[in-house]
Amino acid sequence: MSLHRFTGRCHCGALSLSFTTDRSPQDIPVLACQCAFCRKHGVRAVADPQGQAVVTAHDPALLERYRFGLTTADFLLCRCCGVYVAAVMTDGDRSYAVVNLNGLDDASAFTGPPETRVYDGEDEASRRQRRRTTWTPATVSLRW
Repeated sequence: MSLHRFTGRCHCGALSLSFTTDRSPQDIPVLACQCAFCRKHGVRAVADPQGQAVVTAHDPALLERYRFGLTTADFLLCRCCGVYVAAVMTDGDRSYAVVNLNGLDDASAFTGPPETRVYDGEDEASRRQRRRTTWTPATVSLRW
């Protein structure tokens, strides 16, 4: 097995992103959530429950945490350039993320067609459970 590390950032570089997986990017499903937020941002998302995601805010004042719907996750956007990089759910002392593929430098490595996903029928408990089992363990790092 070989480790694949993908990096990216928002447009202005205030937020950076790292997604590490031992899976081939061609084997990772590309998700197309159908909620209004994801559709309006043109999100194509990836996750690996055995991987690792790190979002770093190089200027924490520029990290915008947006919540909507069931308010179970923070959608991380740059306050300067407006780019959405990832969604992160904190659950106890652990965090899980789904990464916006559009923010990765080598997004073209993920060749699968986007798989449409609709989560409208989930309640809070089932949404959290799905994310614990399908999203990527994550860290959000604030640097001064």
